[in-house]
Amino acid sequence: MSAHEIANGQLPHEPEKATLEGRNKVLGFWLFLGAETVLFGTLFSAFLALRHNIGDGPKPSELFELPMVFAATMILLFSSLMSVFAVQAMHRNQVKPMLGWLLITIVLGLAFLGLEIYEFTNYVKEGHRMNTSAFSSSFYTLVGFHGAHVAFGVLWIGLLILQILKKGLTVVTAPKIYVSAIYWHFIDVVWVFIFTVVYLMGKVG
Repeated sequence: MSAHEIANGQLPHEPEKATLEGRNKVLGFWLFLGAETVLFGTLFSAFLALRHNIGDGPKPSELFELPMVFAATMILLFSSLMSVFAVQAMHRNQVKPMLGWLLITIVLGLAFLGLEIYEFTNYVKEGHRMNTSAFSSSFYTLVGFHGAHVAFGVLWIGLLILQILKKGLTVVTAPKIYVSAIYWHFIDVVWVFIFTVVYLMGKVG
């Protein structure tokens, strides 16, 4: 089997694992996510240590709007499901449906970012700025860092769509789609923790 095709011209059921290079990419990416987990764990620890130091700023219970945050959470969870459908379509060698699911993932990711920008804008108007207090600094660092990951994921998946349109679905491009889906699930899981630790705990005090 060459890098781009197998003997009968069809991709295997799991093309991301069809070559040693592909398997190494998947393994290496899991190791990368391990480092990312440690980084986010540090940010969570800092936030938990500083969340009661509000200074002259508003309290979390006065600040957070759970309906909007819950809507953003549902959007991100749904986008993660779309990436699952994309991988399933890839395993069936269905390129157009796969691209469609990836495009929906991007749209939902952009919707999430739009809500987060709107949320941050409202917080700033209410006096909750980056330098207002230790709480606000840790909040914007943690939540903003996650938002940056979402933005990177949207850009990454968008570039992968362009690459698939140019080069097609092969045992070279398939691992990239697979690891991008793993990445998207990771930032989804991190957001679930943010929703619980930052917003829910902040609302109940």
